[in-house]
Amino acid sequence: MREVLLWIMAAILAIGCDSFQYHPYEVRFDGERNINRNNIAKIEGQCRNLDSLCVAFISDSHHDYTDLCDMVGDINRRDSIDFVIHLGDLTDTGTIKEYVWARDYLSRLNKPYIALIGNHDFLGTGDEIYSKMFGSMDFSFIAAGVKFLCVNTNATEYDHIADIPDFQFLEDEAIADSALFDRTVVCMHAHPYSDQFNNNVAKPFEYYVKNLPGILFCINGHDHNLQFNDLFGDGLMYYGVTCASDRQYMIFNINKEGYRYEVIDF
Repeated sequence: MREVLLWIMAAILAIGCDSFQYHPYEVRFDGERNINRNNIAKIEGQCRNLDSLCVAFISDSHHDYTDLCDMVGDINRRDSIDFVIHLGDLTDTGTIKEYVWARDYLSRLNKPYIALIGNHDFLGTGDEIYSKMFGSMDFSFIAAGVKFLCVNTNATEYDHIADIPDFQFLEDEAIADSALFDRTVVCMHAHPYSDQFNNNVAKPFEYYVKNLPGILFCINGHDHNLQFNDLFGDGLMYYGVTCASDRQYMIFNINKEGYRYEVIDF
């Protein structure tokens, strides 16, 4: 009898295991990890010997994955685009399910892409999921002689007690691999003087950025509207990319002479 009861209990547990689900704020998930590192290797390999770049910047796709799907389709139809940079807010509440949805839609791109972390992506255990799925929150890569600095500027998510933005990162990146690049683009989710930025250090941030080799422009998401601002009145432009729900993104063509941009409606 005891053996029968043990067998029944084991059978119930075995059946029940199939119905168990992870808590939404678990950090375990299946599928691709270290996406930024893997795609940076592709970008640097494909763009090493190019004289110019065409980069699509997208952002804040967390409100409507249908619009993200449509945007991916529009980007895929444009053969001139070399790679895509997502400027953050992949998710709305930082759950695994949302991260997996975003990753699976973005994986349909026929160009390599990288993604920054946005303030919504920190919610719950979202920062841990991001680190496993995409990688470091501060990172860089070089394509066609241009260094793209991707900087975590979501200071509010740390209650302004962490070194966000990381000035040591900016200082180190100004000289790292200096023989391989002569121009710089700074990418971030939230720009100086926005609600997410640590505005006590906005001017020091600008000082570091202005002294980066051949700084071309800065670009951000977060505000859900297009922006074209000389924030500090020093000639350095900060461009803002609107949300996917506005059905717009931006393309930048960069060459030795400078750059030009286009707002794309889809």
